[in-house]
Amino acid sequence: MYRDMTDHLKKLALKLPYGAREIGAVAELLDGGATLPFIARYRKEATGGLDEVAIAEIRDQLFRLRQLDERRAAIIRSLAKRDLLTSDLNDKLQAAETLVQLEDIYLPFRPKRRTRATVAKERGLEPLARMIFLQEARDFLDPEKEAASFVDAEKGVATIEEALIGAKDIMAEWISEDVEARTRMRALFQAEGVLRTQATADDAANTNANSDAGKFRDYLNLSEFIGHVSSHRLLAMLRGAKMGVLSLHIAPAEVEAEAVLEELFIKGDGPASLLVSEAARDGLHRLLAPSIENETLAAARERAEEKAIEVFADNLRQLLLDPPLGQKCVMALDPGFRTGCKLVVLDRMGQLQKSDVVYPHEPHNRTREAAAKVQELCDLYGVEVIAVGNGTAGRETEAFLRKMALPGKISIIMVNESGASVYSTSEVARQEFPDQDATVRGAVSIARRLMDPLAELVKIEPRAIGIGQYQHDVDTSALQRALDDVVSACVNLVGVDVNAASKELLAYVSGLGPRLAEAVVKYRNEHGPFRSRRDLKNVPRLGPKAFEQSAGFLRIRDGDNPLDGTAVHPESYAIVEKMARDLGVTVRVLMKNEGLLEMLDPLNYISKKTGASTLADIMDELSRPGRDPRKEYEAFSFAPGVEKIEQLQVGMKLPGIVTNVTAFGAFVDVGVHQDGLVHISQLRDGYVKNPADVVKARERVMVKVMSVDLVRMRISLSMKE
Repeated sequence: MYRDMTDHLKKLALKLPYGAREIGAVAELLDGGATLPFIARYRKEATGGLDEVAIAEIRDQLFRLRQLDERRAAIIRSLAKRDLLTSDLNDKLQAAETLVQLEDIYLPFRPKRRTRATVAKERGLEPLARMIFLQEARDFLDPEKEAASFVDAEKGVATIEEALIGAKDIMAEWISEDVEARTRMRALFQAEGVLRTQATADDAANTNANSDAGKFRDYLNLSEFIGHVSSHRLLAMLRGAKMGVLSLHIAPAEVEAEAVLEELFIKGDGPASLLVSEAARDGLHRLLAPSIENETLAAARERAEEKAIEVFADNLRQLLLDPPLGQKCVMALDPGFRTGCKLVVLDRMGQLQKSDVVYPHEPHNRTREAAAKVQELCDLYGVEVIAVGNGTAGRETEAFLRKMALPGKISIIMVNESGASVYSTSEVARQEFPDQDATVRGAVSIARRLMDPLAELVKIEPRAIGIGQYQHDVDTSALQRALDDVVSACVNLVGVDVNAASKELLAYVSGLGPRLAEAVVKYRNEHGPFRSRRDLKNVPRLGPKAFEQSAGFLRIRDGDNPLDGTAVHPESYAIVEKMARDLGVTVRVLMKNEGLLEMLDPLNYISKKTGASTLADIMDELSRPGRDPRKEYEAFSFAPGVEKIEQLQVGMKLPGIVTNVTAFGAFVDVGVHQDGLVHISQLRDGYVKNPADVVKARERVMVKVMSVDLVRMRISLSMKE
């Protein structure tokens, strides 16, 4: 089905900044069932040390080439079946480098609905059209005289004028389907096309802030080159168009578009050329321009979606790799006014110990009773940290807790609860806590995401966490593929304790997936904790390939083999064992012993299968076995006394946490239940091309309040000094 792989690799080597050998190695490994994390971590010699981003780029580009091959094969089969495939046409199809080129070549032969041109052809007017289109012997060719012989009432051609109109319809379609014309018109639209917007007829008069049209009033009556429109603004306009409140149109200057066709198709100034010129204008405005306009908008949408997905993926990566609190006894409160604050206590392993409800706020004001309950549970369970959801009543609940006479060793930490409600009603939550209601599950999620954000957030659909940019408007499959890559990369970077991980977390481990993850958990429940990585081979359906791909990312703490708790792959155990023998010590003694490790020369252990890159990773892992690559947790507190948007004043300087980074700036939580926007122009002094170059999601920052709009609930912030 596919072309020669060598051909693909050559194309990729020309297009991508990687060597042909490395690209070939990646392609071979992927085709052999290897995952991105496995290739990046354990096959560095083969790939020249390419990281997961580069490997994913090769994978995606190779996928596009194979898609092109599949489409090419389908077109050729269709043409052959209809006896339309000539040697020349086949050569053109085989030479097509892109899907656009392929479809342009196929367009004249594509089965289509009944058109004005097909009707004219049925009436026998194609010979007349060809005669005129050639524009030869223009000094004596009389189109009207030639058309007279095509008048045939029985065929539906009653007059000379009708014959000429039919001929022009045929020529207009030829022109609109010409490969060169489409190529040049496409380039003109992309370079010179102007995007214009206006309110649709139904909403033109209704642009108040609360109307659908009013929400898009910043995008009304715009006129801008399509190549200059930023990704987030285009996605906003496309959303307005989808809602039916905006209409979007793209076109270059009409005279420039007509000039392209005049240059391509007009050969003189005689009567025939005049008719061809008329056909060209008709073909442009009726057929070609609308088609290229749709293509141009689709291409712009694709670029904007790619940017939005990139932003989302980067935010998700930062969120998943947020530093974990670790194993602490945590009390979590999911705040509320009328319904009270749902309270749970989790032990150091994240297991639910107690749930309750307290009512410290209006309209109940049972503050003393609530304080007594919190104090009682803290003493009973040895609570070390109290996590407070940052939603409604969050800051008020934090203030209530800080007024209590709690021991100084108990930290009070605000936790972003985005997505906790989604988790609480999910099938995953119901399976974990079948006997608890949604409010308890939500509070548990708040506590656990403080203890280990990665382990808990993998249970929640990323689009529900609120860190994207128009994530609901982009291609679902492309977004899901990108987010799956990010989650998988983060999970495998950190590593997973196979004896403690949920099946949702295990599902993202290289080589496992949902079914094998469930099988691992079932085996663990039936046979007890895994004592070694070798035991994984006893899990039903977990074969040699799955073991190879997953073993290095699964950790077994305090197991039979100390290397099972590290990122050293079992295929390299023999190397470490030889290192230990050469020094006359055990592997356990060798690990963490800087003095012994310094006595080793890794070059002595290079072999055909193990190169310098792998040995460097092994030595690094032995020096810090099983380390967590995430940063150490640092407590954070919002400014005391600033709990509502009404309390903000222009000029205030406040600590905040970045909740979302977009193409136009960053949103920051300053503890008032409404995130503020640091526009890209306020991120720092000087020009900023990409906000992600300046700030990351979950980063702690200091901001200054620039303005507060209480009507629209908008806060403008600045990070400039």
